[in-house]
Amino acid sequence: MTQHHDPLSRQAVPGRRTARLSRGAVLLVLAASSVIGSACAPLVLGGAVVGGALMASDRRTAGTQVEDQSIELKASSRIRQAVGDRGHINVTSYNRMVLITGEAASDADKSAIEQAVRAVENVRSVVNELAVMGASSMTSRSNDTLVSTRIKAAYVDAKDVQANVIKVVTERGIVHLMGRVTEREAARATEVARAVNGVLKVVRVFDIISEAELAAMTSSGMPAAPAPAPR
Repeated sequence: MTQHHDPLSRQAVPGRRTARLSRGAVLLVLAASSVIGSACAPLVLGGAVVGGALMASDRRTAGTQVEDQSIELKASSRIRQAVGDRGHINVTSYNRMVLITGEAASDADKSAIEQAVRAVENVRSVVNELAVMGASSMTSRSNDTLVSTRIKAAYVDAKDVQANVIKVVTERGIVHLMGRVTEREAARATEVARAVNGVLKVVRVFDIISEAELAAMTSSGMPAAPAPAPR
């Protein structure tokens, strides 16, 4: 796993004439509209919310996608047993790699949360990105959702990034990227994300595959089998 930490900014120049919206811009509008009026629970599954336009097949098998959902549910239950409602915890599982983000009330809670997630059946690895601090505000969480949406829109507009194979999780402006990608794809996805307004830094939590594995998946139409979970 490789981490990148870079601040960035981007300006948008309004035009006088009415222009046709790009696919990414349309996605941004649709996803943003779903954010307005929504409530945030103390514990969130699956990271950032993404519009239905991106709910296409990814590089996990159907069984692995279901298993990831099960891991998130079980992890959330174990976390509540461990720390109750203290903190603001997000759990995202991709190919049985679990990312924990948000804010923990103490170092002890941060450790207890990680231990609770590691104890879940079929978890392959855990990346603990919890910050020990007070829970983020509703405004901060809404901004994070919009940042994730902008990144997804940028991926669609980029043409050379497969938006449906990359999961974006944003916390306090820190963007975490997940997915089964090659080093080439990881570098390009990171580059595009860094250029999005509101991104403070990008953390790569990718499951790196080789170009040969990608070619095999593309030719067969089936995702490569995931690595076995540790015993």
